Amino acid sequence: MSSFRPRPGARPAARHEPSSSSRPTRPARAPELPPLPADSLARAMWVAAEAIAHVRDGYALNDGLAGLWAAHPDLPPSTRGAAQDLIYGTLRDYGRGDAMLARLLRQPLTEPTIDALLRVALHRLEVRPDTAHTVVDQAVEVSARVARGGLKGLVNAVLRNAMRQRDTLASALARNPETHFRHPLWWIERLKRNMPQGWEAALEAANQHPPMTLRINPRRGDPAETLAQLVAAGHHGSAPGPLAWRLDQPVPIASIPGFAEGRLSVQDWGAQQAAPLLDVQPGMRVLDACAAPGGKTAHLLELSDCHLTAIDPDPRRLQRIVSNLGRLGLEADVRGGDARESRFWWDGTPFDRILADVPCSASGVARRHPDIKWLRRADDIGNFATIQREILDALWPLLAPGGKMLYVTCSMFPEENSLQVARFASRHGDCKRVAIDSSPDAALEKTLLPSPEHDGFFFALLEKLA
Repeated sequence: MSSFRPRPGARPAARHEPSSSSRPTRPARAPELPPLPADSLARAMWVAAEAIAHVRDGYALNDGLAGLWAAHPDLPPSTRGAAQDLIYGTLRDYGRGDAMLARLLRQPLTEPTIDALLRVALHRLEVRPDTAHTVVDQAVEVSARVARGGLKGLVNAVLRNAMRQRDTLASALARNPETHFRHPLWWIERLKRNMPQGWEAALEAANQHPPMTLRINPRRGDPAETLAQLVAAGHHGSAPGPLAWRLDQPVPIASIPGFAEGRLSVQDWGAQQAAPLLDVQPGMRVLDACAAPGGKTAHLLELSDCHLTAIDPDPRRLQRIVSNLGRLGLEADVRGGDARESRFWWDGTPFDRILADVPCSASGVARRHPDIKWLRRADDIGNFATIQREILDALWPLLAPGGKMLYVTCSMFPEENSLQVARFASRHGDCKRVAIDSSPDAALEKTLLPSPEHDGFFFALLEKLA
């Protein structure tokens, strides 16, 4: 359905925290903003259109946003917030803009930002029909200031036609799997084939706003006191785990009491399940082999007095690890390095535990990074599987006999998950797959599909026979 095709070689982030090391980059769009009122919907729509155009050029959203915010630091928080809502909403609506414009235009637009502006406006018309006339007025205002002759009238005509055909368009979109589920068709078919019981719920959850979950740092204060401060400040929620607090409503980080002092971190509940599964004991040598931005690194250190080495190939992302550890009052040996090239960073002493949170399709966290749905291609899954195999084979010799490796992805595809682990175990006679937890009916792996409670993750625990 989608007519979007990224430039050859351009790919979004491999992980749930996008890394520029995974694909070519370019400077983000940072044009002069037209003279629109600073706090107007028109200005938010224009900023959103620039970010959407950046993604449709084949580049990751995080790079585009970073460039826009840096180039326009005077944007009021309200405008920035409104623009971000429009950007994420439009990108989550994969395929719908293409389908609507195909019906509303005689021929495709050749001006990227006006095309993106229409997609932003069409998204807003769908989710806020009560503001339809304001949306049309503000979109026309933007096009009048930035577009060449004739496009102002075109924008006005397309959006008013969309209002008139609202029911007809909605009916057509509901009949098409790509526009109904708001995912690429190959993605839908893959999930349907591999998860016949849960694929629809997983896709639906992947189109929603993600939950905001906090992780309490027991090394920076009594957890009960930290939680009491949160509730007293109005940050109500529920506790999915003993040191986790899922907020009823997301809030700005700056408003969270104790965050700046390192008493709390933001980490999805699914991601928080990794560190306890590795069963790290005091004094152990631990490797976090794909560590940036450091959430799981920090969690391991919060749970145990271990000797932890964290590596990542991206220098910019390494700084995030260092920054996060500093805020939390934790220490680790942070090194630049590729997990597949241990000769450049390993001292030769085996590790007792290895966390292999490998690069993947990030299909389980697309609601946090919706550009993934636009930029990912079906053949990328095999490419990621190859990288994962190389990482696992390179890390296994670094693990001490009797040691354990936790394999983690934020993918929903079996080629990156269960099939990858099964093939690894068949190649290594000294590998034993062990129960993922201590419950009597514990399985050898754990799959979390995206839900209102957490993102999508896969876990498998491997023990090296003595």
